[in-house]
Amino acid sequence: MTDSLLYALGAFVLIQLFYYLFVFTRLAFYGRSTNYGNEAPGVTVLVCAWNEKENLTELLPLLDAQEYPEFEVILLDDRSDDGSEDFMRENIHSWKNIRYIRINDEFAHVTPKKYALTVGMKQAKFPVALMTDADCRPNSLHWITAMTSQINEEKNIVIGFSPYEKESGLLNWFIRCETFYAAVQYLSFSLSGLTYMGVGRNIMYKTQVFFANKGFYRHRHIMGGDDDIFLNEVSTSSNTAISIEPESFVYSKPKSTWSGWLRQKRRHLAVSQFYRKRNKVMLGILSASHVAVWLLGLLTLTYALVSKDILLLQELGIVVGVRWIIQWVLFFIINRKLDNTVEWFSFLLMDFAFFIYYVFFGFFVMTRRKPRTSWN
Repeated sequence: MTDSLLYALGAFVLIQLFYYLFVFTRLAFYGRSTNYGNEAPGVTVLVCAWNEKENLTELLPLLDAQEYPEFEVILLDDRSDDGSEDFMRENIHSWKNIRYIRINDEFAHVTPKKYALTVGMKQAKFPVALMTDADCRPNSLHWITAMTSQINEEKNIVIGFSPYEKESGLLNWFIRCETFYAAVQYLSFSLSGLTYMGVGRNIMYKTQVFFANKGFYRHRHIMGGDDDIFLNEVSTSSNTAISIEPESFVYSKPKSTWSGWLRQKRRHLAVSQFYRKRNKVMLGILSASHVAVWLLGLLTLTYALVSKDILLLQELGIVVGVRWIIQWVLFFIINRKLDNTVEWFSFLLMDFAFFIYYVFFGFFVMTRRKPRTSWN
């Protein structure tokens, strides 16, 4: 029995190490390539908002003040009833780069945000579109410059990083952990030529990519997916770049309640069923092997303690120790690139938290309902 446990544990550890050494190392040792000398294309920044007046008062001045040769910001106000319209009408003339579009209609065949983004794409003056959300804040006045530095004739899509603001509490810590590990995955896979998602808070692509794909037509009725499902459809092994320059980061306000965070995660996970098959397989193997390592590790530890098998404890320590050391080194390097999103000393606790997370949401994936089709 002990041999079987160790062999099984070792097999799943090897699967994890494959991802660490052949995928995540691409991000860990990725050189931040800034091509600021490239010809700067005109950029249209698209911001969708629904009852975001308070956030708009902070965000719009930051966007208007961006230091970039030629750009515009289109605020797409989707039927807000919190005074956003009056605020925009009163202040629009004080900004030189802001345009305002009020959307008063809602259609059953398309979700509100995707309709708003489609309107923005059609109204865009420039050939490159950069998306963010109303509750986000660019890390610098060179956000547009940092993102466009990665776009060229071959690269039509640029995936940015959007961490959450640090606050006190367990929920905030886990949100930052989940954001960090998700970024490790989608940025590393993109560098491996296997792009499967970005985050709508910080993503850029040429408008021709949007229209050549008929926009969000194939998933227009699904809440979410304007970033991940869309990239699943249009990304190739050669047309996507990433930007991990600190100036390109966009910070966002995290959910403040567990219920709000759970609703958000359920929506995101429900959307993942529309990923390409290869993406679902590679992500499924990664998370399943993570769970298996912890289950088999805990089972082996329990058996060794009960039977007082010192040799088994030593062998267990070697197997899981190798994984944790390699994981810690890679995460430490990547974490520094991603503005120290997570405290380095909590990596082991984060690893265990993801074991619980995968088990919990595994039940949801198997019993999920039809994705929602509203902003809420």
